[in-house]
Amino acid sequence: MKNQRVSLLSVLFSYLLLFNNNPGLVLSSTQNGKVSLELYYESLCPYCSNFIVNYLDKLFQEEDKLLSLVDLKLIPYGNAKISSNNTITCQHGPSECLLNTVEACAIDIWPEVTEHFPFIYCVESLVYEHKYTQWETCFDKLGLDSKVISDCYTSGYGKKLELQYATETNSLKPPHTYVPWVVVDGQPLYEDYENFISYICKAYKGSAVPKACSNISVNTIDRKQRANPIHPVCYKDATLSLRIRSAVLSWMRKANLAASM
Repeated sequence: MKNQRVSLLSVLFSYLLLFNNNPGLVLSSTQNGKVSLELYYESLCPYCSNFIVNYLDKLFQEEDKLLSLVDLKLIPYGNAKISSNNTITCQHGPSECLLNTVEACAIDIWPEVTEHFPFIYCVESLVYEHKYTQWETCFDKLGLDSKVISDCYTSGYGKKLELQYATETNSLKPPHTYVPWVVVDGQPLYEDYENFISYICKAYKGSAVPKACSNISVNTIDRKQRANPIHPVCYKDATLSLRIRSAVLSWMRKANLAASM
């Protein structure tokens, strides 16, 4: 219990430093001049698929040239847990474990982000549309060889990749408490993850600034938003999620009662 309190205090302290004391947040860029961007996610979390399909895809829009600023890394593991015999249990069940592993295989087989992202985008688009059971159609849509993914999965190599992602995810400092968990140059963006492009533009120190970064600034979470416990995320702690939902419903009932008086 003591360790849990210390961990929670660490997260809150980091949060306060990021958003309260540094509204102008200055981030460093990688040695190659690019900004590191890491997305820790799980395949069947609806908020992760929404972020990939409707937000992260903006990096790949040719007219904005944003991808040239970024070293993007995808880590498909999320809130899964590992038992003593190395069995992986995923938050949204076996189908999520399957797709997490399939996406891990895609990243390994097609290491260039411009090669594996279209496949992951296709799969997550089907998740977003509640059609994830049709994920194998992405091979035909993109003209990709399904056998290499199948071999990766059935050979056990995909699980090995997932165990590596588990180690990486569980080593996060501060630890993640939900997904999507977006990190820019080592700094988690917390609930402001949808505003990730602003942080990339702020961190980039190169001279060739793309149009998308013109007149853009980091928008920190305002007080009203901080007070609102509703965030578009899949919490690692299901109990915490239930407590939040209960508090929100209670607040809504009180608000409706006051409005009717």
